[in-house]
Amino acid sequence: MMTISYDPSVDALYVRFVEGPVECEVIRLNDRVAINIGPSEQVVGLEVLDASEILAGLAERKVHLENLVPA
Repeated sequence: MMTISYDPSVDALYVRFVEGPVECEVIRLNDRVAINIGPSEQVVGLEVLDASEILAGLAERKVHLENLVPA
C-alpha cells in the first residue's frame, strides 16, 4: 500500500510505494527532491524537502485525492 507522510517540524513529505524495509540507492534530482531506488530499479519512495514551499496547500494539510480512497 502506498503511504504518504508529512512531517511539519522539518517540512518534509515522503511518498512510499513499497512496504517493509528495502535497501535503497538515493538519487537526488535537486536540493529538495530525491528518489529512493531499490533492487531491480524499483522506485521505493520519493522525498520532498521544503515541501510546503513546493506543494500548494500542504502547510494547511489540504490534499485532494483523485481516483484514490483513503486507507
